[in-house]
Order: sequence, then C-alpha cells, then structure tokens
Amino acid sequence: MADANSRSITSNQTDLHEKLDEIVQKHLEAEFKKPIAEHTLKAFNEVNDKVQAFSGPIILDSCCGVGESTANLAKRHPDALVIGVDKSSHRLDKHDIEYKQSERGQYILVQADLNDFWRLAVEAKWQPSHHYLLYPNPWPKSKHIQRRWHGAAVFPFIVKLGGVLEVRSNWSIYIEEFARALQLAGVDAAAEAYESAQAITPFERKYWASGQSSTRLVVSLTPQ
Repeated sequence: MADANSRSITSNQTDLHEKLDEIVQKHLEAEFKKPIAEHTLKAFNEVNDKVQAFSGPIILDSCCGVGESTANLAKRHPDALVIGVDKSSHRLDKHDIEYKQSERGQYILVQADLNDFWRLAVEAKWQPSHHYLLYPNPWPKSKHIQRRWHGAAVFPFIVKLGGVLEVRSNWSIYIEEFARALQLAGVDAAAEAYESAQAITPFERKYWASGQSSTRLVVSLTPQ
C-alpha cells in the first residue's frame, strides 16, 4: 500500500523558469572548471577499463538509485554493457540480488558524482548508444533551478555524450525545461506523456501506483 501514497510534486513554479534561457546559455558558453573529485576519478578509471575492452554498445543509466532500472535495461539490451551511476552508496547498497541476472545482459553499478563522471566520459570519448535519466531529483523550488541537470553547469556534457537520450519525470515542467535547454543547445526536443505496462524503476512504480503521470523526452544526440 505504501506505493500508492506517493505525494505529487509541489512547486512555486507554474511554467518554465523565467531565467532558464539565461542560465542555460551561460553554461553553454562557459568552461566548466570544477576540479574532478579523486573518488570519482578512481571509480571512472576502473569502469573505463571495462568499457574500452567491451566490443558491444555502452548504455548509461544516470541517477540509477538502487539499480533496479540498470538491471532492467540490461535485460532489454542484452548485447550492451549498462553502467548505472549514482552518488549515494546508501542507495546502491540496497541493490537487490533479485534484479541481477546472468542469462542475458550485463551491467555495472558505480558510485560517483555525475558532475565529474560525465566530463570524464566525454574526455575518454565514450559513445553510449543510449543515455537514460529516469526520475532525477526534480528540485522543484524555483530557487533551485541550477540544481536541475538542465540548469547545471554540467549540462553541455550531457549533450556532448551523444546517444539516444531519454529523460523521464513525474513533474512535466522538468521535462519541458529540459527540452527547452536542448533546443538552446541546437537539439530539437519535445516533452510527451508517457505510459507503459511495466515500470522500470521503483520511483516509476510508486508514482503510477499513486495515480501520478509521467512525462518524458526521447531524442538522438548522435551527430548525423
């Protein structure tokens, strides 16, 4: 029953943030100089060795939480190496053995700061076939716009990573803002309502059980 009691997002925003364009444009034009954290560099190097040795598609599952989505994506993409990344060891430690599978697909879970991990992946010339951002923290208060991924300084590196980007949220404004940020980066993107017979993440299952809807964008960032 707990799944049916998820609260809807409340925000003092009723539309796109008034400073969204200004913020995104600033990040697109500026150089991101934040030093790379040592723990993320170490984690990335360990994963990068496996990525460089792997001959199939690479898929990123960013903000993977407990890793249920990572395991599900590995089942959906059995020829790929799926890399789930989350900053919380507490969440990753909850990864249930039930999610794990050996018959089809393979995946790795990594504790790392995505602000650093994405930049390292770009520098290492990763070319993921898909990049999933499933229900990231929406930071719904207007003053926290730059904590949302599309309002953060690292946003240009999401674009540079390429692949088919899919972002989902139970707050439609988040996806609408993300689509606008992509448009400012020269990528045609649009938000759309999303429904499926099967939830891929614990959050998705919880939101749907409580009657909330999902919005997503799916766009190819791979250069033509």
